[in-house]
Amino acid sequence: MEQILNIVQIAISGLLIITILLQQRGTGLSGAFGGEGGVYFKKRGAEKIIFIATIVLSAMLIISALIRMVIK
Repeated sequence: MEQILNIVQIAISGLLIITILLQQRGTGLSGAFGGEGGVYFKKRGAEKIIFIATIVLSAMLIISALIRMVIK
């Protein structure tokens, strides 16, 4: 059982890293120097799916870590 949890946690961690890296980045340092402009927008399409996937994967990783602690 512990070996299965190890594999699951590694897989979830890899997917979480990928979804975090796929998220759109800001404009870099221009926001620190006033170049941001204060424009807010709503997430749509693929960006929203990646955002939700990141949240779900994070929750799954936390839950699997808690399960692992209970089993030990």
